[in-house]
Amino acid sequence: MSGVQISSISNDSPAERSGLRVGDVVLTINGRAPTDIIEYQQMVDDANPVFVLQRDGEELQRRVIVTKAAGEKVGLSIDSAIFDRIRTCDNHCTFCFIYQLPKGLRRSLYVKDDDFRLSFLYGNYTTLTRFTEFDLERVISEGLSPLYVSIHTTNPQLRGEMLRNPRGATSLRWLHALLDANIVVHGQVVLCPEINDGIELTRTLEDILTHYSRLESVSIVPIGISAFSAEATMREHSEAEAREVIARVQEFCNIGEEMFGRKFIFASDEFYLIAGLSPPSADELPSLDEAENGVGLVAAFEQSFRLRASMAKLGSGFFQSVDGATGLGYRAPRFTEENPLNCESQDLILLTGEYAAPLLRELLAEYGYSTEVIGVENRYFGGNIKVAGLLTATDLGRVISERGLEHLYAIPDLCLSENRFLDGLSLSDVPGNVVVVETTGAGLRKFLDAHSAPGRKTESLPT
Repeated sequence: MSGVQISSISNDSPAERSGLRVGDVVLTINGRAPTDIIEYQQMVDDANPVFVLQRDGEELQRRVIVTKAAGEKVGLSIDSAIFDRIRTCDNHCTFCFIYQLPKGLRRSLYVKDDDFRLSFLYGNYTTLTRFTEFDLERVISEGLSPLYVSIHTTNPQLRGEMLRNPRGATSLRWLHALLDANIVVHGQVVLCPEINDGIELTRTLEDILTHYSRLESVSIVPIGISAFSAEATMREHSEAEAREVIARVQEFCNIGEEMFGRKFIFASDEFYLIAGLSPPSADELPSLDEAENGVGLVAAFEQSFRLRASMAKLGSGFFQSVDGATGLGYRAPRFTEENPLNCESQDLILLTGEYAAPLLRELLAEYGYSTEVIGVENRYFGGNIKVAGLLTATDLGRVISERGLEHLYAIPDLCLSENRFLDGLSLSDVPGNVVVVETTGAGLRKFLDAHSAPGRKTESLPT
């Protein structure tokens, strides 16, 4: 253990009063070296935790007692969620999006994790191929719930082939063990045409009802294909195939409701958009808890817009935690800079992904907003990538230059992580006058109302 660095300290907190400083490297707490933010939070929850730390420029270690009551917050953040080493993925999935990335992006984007701790902390999906008895014991004893598990198929041979890992054929035994221990688990099936759909999808859904009915939810999502994919067997779904998938999933969702009194198997909103259908509304779903996993994403945004109330902030697929968030936040901030803009005599144009654009146009028209909406074609990744979260500065800049620099453009903060786009560029690299807006319905409506208010000219808008 080399320790973990303190990145911020709250004013007048126990940490500040005890003499801890930003930049201090924490080596142990109460005589133990925490391996992740989960252990760290358990250790500092005690009264008067004892920190051993290394301060820059000093050879000797410092021992600091942080005076606080049990359960009181220490008042500091640390620079990562995993202190030892992220457990990387040793699968080579045929559909893995990391293999479809172009060269030259941020190094962190090429990290494949299969770490149950990141599943708990961020909602990342794990295949359980690197899960162990020790991990199971820790999950149960510490109540690390919910977890998120990539199922893909319940056919052992096919699962091993899709993951290109022989352990893929047997690792769902851990799913049984987790459910037997009453750990809440959300499942996901990435559906690949002519691979794990059709008869194989039917088998998987039958097995879920028969053997994994205690799953909290199961999301069926389409494969994402970029122009950089080298997998000849991978292709996107057609409209007809998407409609077939929706019908089959709905059938088993209904069977599950009849058998167990609840709906827990869903096709993602993206399947509905591919099929040319309207995604389910909030009234048609038991909850919007799975919006981040693509089920009810549209409904959550619309409800937030209509109610002017912020719902849970949504992530951007498996990229949502790659860069590593501060310890207590669990999510890397998207955009933290100011939004200086000049609204005078400028028409507002909203830029978003191709999937969201038509839905956004309908919603704005319903509420009387005449703002233009442009669905930005994702030429950077190509393929069937049409979500807002994977927009790059390169594509945004191209559209802005084509449409004209005299307009004011609003983009969703979803496509940024720590002020950077996926192509490594920042907002200053995008031409024209651009403002970043929080990717919630309430955030967008607040911005639209502020922009249209009389007398507003130059200001900084909150994100």
